Amino acid sequence: MQYRTDAKSGNQVSILGYGCMRFPRSRGQIDYEKAEKLLLSAVQNGVNYFDTAYLYGGSEEAVGAIFHKHNLRKDIYLATKLPHAKCQSYEDFERLFQVQLTRLQTDYIDYYLIHNLADRAGWQRLCALGIEKWIAEKKASGQVRQIGFSFHGAQEEFLALLDMYDWEFCQIQYNYMNVNYQAGQAGLRRAAAKGLPVIIMEPLLGGKLAAGLPKKALQHLKAAGGGASPARWALRWLWDQPEVTVVLSGMSAQAQLDENLDIANTALPNMLTGQEKAVFAPVVDAFKEAYKVPCTGCNYCMPCPNKVNIPGCFAAYNMSYAGGFVLGMQQYLTSTGGLDPNNSFGARRCVQCGKCETQCPQHIAITRSLQAVSRRMEPKWVRPLVKLALKLRG
Repeated sequence: MQYRTDAKSGNQVSILGYGCMRFPRSRGQIDYEKAEKLLLSAVQNGVNYFDTAYLYGGSEEAVGAIFHKHNLRKDIYLATKLPHAKCQSYEDFERLFQVQLTRLQTDYIDYYLIHNLADRAGWQRLCALGIEKWIAEKKASGQVRQIGFSFHGAQEEFLALLDMYDWEFCQIQYNYMNVNYQAGQAGLRRAAAKGLPVIIMEPLLGGKLAAGLPKKALQHLKAAGGGASPARWALRWLWDQPEVTVVLSGMSAQAQLDENLDIANTALPNMLTGQEKAVFAPVVDAFKEAYKVPCTGCNYCMPCPNKVNIPGCFAAYNMSYAGGFVLGMQQYLTSTGGLDPNNSFGARRCVQCGKCETQCPQHIAITRSLQAVSRRMEPKWVRPLVKLALKLRG
């Protein structure tokens, strides 16, 4: 495992961090045994940075229980996040924090983030509630070791937020498809220039840069030679940049963990040749041509009050362009409940209440996009075909 130095604290953090939002699940609940095996394997192979959040249903509890059971708390750096939208008073900061300490079975947090701080107005609101005083108290007591924020918003807001407080780290969405999106490369470099460790989320864009690349993009990578997987290309692109401190990966299977560990073991700053860097331009063009909705499958928009499987709709819709209409339709029928006699089609259920759009960190026009999904994936001939299939299936 390679490590990079957190210049603010001096901590040596593993360049591969474990994002704990996408633990394997069974019947909607985290599969504790599988999650335990993954976390222990990660620690044994040198991963020491683990990221969770109050809002990642069941994640804090699972992480806390596993590390407490195996007495590993002091061997790792634990990151979690304050759900600031739930804070309406000064007392809420402490109330929520104490819930998190209980869930995580710890008395301190190494890296504490304001979750999804999207703009200056959001920080100013928290300041009016007294968050700076609260942070100072937590820092003085040792209950919070490093304070930072995660970000999904416009680049100008990110650059402004960097100067509004003496932050000790930050977390941004960044990958070779998002060079000029949200904080982007300019934000990464500005944060690093201020001495902040930068934690990267969505390095594979919700898996799309690993297993969901359009055919044309995949062909470009294969033509580049070397037999490297799409995930290897994407992760090496990030670790090539010395401004990147930790790359979080939401690994939900041992095979994913093994591959990422293998890549991380030899990843160094400035390792890519000019020829290798040139490979990404045509891949980006092919990706943009095929993918219509920039959904990462984070599920922040869920649950939908009208039971629309929003990420499932967008994944199938994008696949209908990237992998062909038949493959996309097959995915749509299964992922949105189209073949479930107790349900109906996904996108058509949308009543445009807009609740999902207030939660989306990608700022997708979800209701309008679902209309496009319905037009493409729910032509008139599909319903009779599905009814026939259900009848034949009994």
